Amino acid sequence: MAENTSQPRRMNDDLITAHVGETGGLMRALNALQQHDGYIDAALVPKLAKAFNITKAEVKGVISFYDDFTKAPKGKHVIRICQAEACQAVGSRGLTAAAIEKLGIGLGETTPDGRVTVEAVYCLGLCASGPAAMVDGQLKGRVSAHLFDAYAEEGEA
Repeated sequence: MAENTSQPRRMNDDLITAHVGETGGLMRALNALQQHDGYIDAALVPKLAKAFNITKAEVKGVISFYDDFTKAPKGKHVIRICQAEACQAVGSRGLTAAAIEKLGIGLGETTPDGRVTVEAVYCLGLCASGPAAMVDGQLKGRVSAHLFDAYAEEGEA
């Protein structure tokens, strides 16, 4: 039996058209798509451009400007490690190196099994508690490689 792909397509169309004509409609549509699908599918760029009467380059520019919009699915667990100066001064570079070594991926990449994505972020506002990280949306201070191992292993469950 053939897979029915019209349902997700129709849902994405609805998420786009729901915000046409609104102030900030493109941002609202992109947020809705990101929340629904976990990323912004490149195939939707022409639809977004047409719906909001802007160029595809403008849509791509907005997507690439904001870190919260991604062009590929993220892992089940997202770990963002602060790279700002205050966190670097207390070991975020070593923490980052340990994370990418343990998972076998680079910053901005996802493990092949889709379990974990590791990203760089610049300042989480925990400068006095660095190095800082955000794990699945929760802020963590004074993160060590040992604690990172626990986060990575938790993702295996």
